[in-house]
Amino acid sequence: MIIPKKLPRDSNQRAFEIVRISTGEVEAEVEPERTPVSSYFAELGRKGGAKGGKQRAKNMSARKRTQIAKNAARARWKAKK
Repeated sequence: MIIPKKLPRDSNQRAFEIVRISTGEVEAEVEPERTPVSSYFAELGRKGGAKGGKQRAKNMSARKRTQIAKNAARARWKAKK
């Protein structure tokens, strides 16, 4: 798999790279075509991933969802200190 080159975060450098790509000075890297099998499995993954969290939350009790949210908030705040 070819990973496309990321543009710089600095706005001036990003603008410079965009101009170079648009004028044809540098070729923009594009992702290769997917095989039919790869496309099928990617779509299958997106289909299941899109409903996974919602379905999981729907099947949980309010008490369990609250506990998970508290643990997540605690972990976020702990990481910032």
